[in-house]
Amino acid sequence: MTDTPAGSFRKPIHSARKHVGGFFRQMLAVVGLMHIAVAIPVGMATPFLPIGLPIAIIGVILLGRNSVWGRRWMEGIMTRHPRVERFAPNWLMRLVFGRDKRANQQASAD
Repeated sequence: MTDTPAGSFRKPIHSARKHVGGFFRQMLAVVGLMHIAVAIPVGMATPFLPIGLPIAIIGVILLGRNSVWGRRWMEGIMTRHPRVERFAPNWLMRLVFGRDKRANQQASAD
């Protein structure tokens, strides 16, 4: 019999599981990005029914929770356009970014 540590049998499975999990998270991020892109025309096509808003919220949650590049992109948008963050509810900011809303200096100056 050969003496092999029990952990050596788990390494390939663990490695494969890590790569499949990473691929799945990236696919969820792409689906979230597609939700955001689809929410804009759907919101314009149905102005009296708020169908586009839940689609956009689901897309933001999927993108922000499953990818670093998506979270970085959305943080950049909110830094350049502070009004976007003003419209986001606090529960959404905590869910996606893990933080509360930033204090807006322009709102205190008005």
